[in-house]
Amino acid sequence: MARLTAQFWIQAYMARLRGLDIPAFVVAHGDDTAGAVLIKLNTLDGQATAFQRSFDLMTGDRKWITLVQGTEAEVDAAISRQRGFDPDLWVVEIEDRAGRSLLDEPGLAD
Repeated sequence: MARLTAQFWIQAYMARLRGLDIPAFVVAHGDDTAGAVLIKLNTLDGQATAFQRSFDLMTGDRKWITLVQGTEAEVDAAISRQRGFDPDLWVVEIEDRAGRSLLDEPGLAD
């Protein structure tokens, strides 16, 4: 099955967020074709959550799971560690008090 490039997925995701007036920024540009993606959701109250894509080897399903949740400083530290392991990693930061990431919506959830 063909997969979208990381850059194409990021561009489509950012457009979807913009369509709902949800501010989002690419804070780390990874590999354009095969870079992994982390999503940081900043709720602007000192708290944040980082999501990563998970792959179930038994079913082949892909879904977003929480990598880390806590204070923004804790989440930033975890993201920095991940970037240390994977320099091709993309990081998108969303700023939304309502906590909307859209990652559970069709086309993004899987």
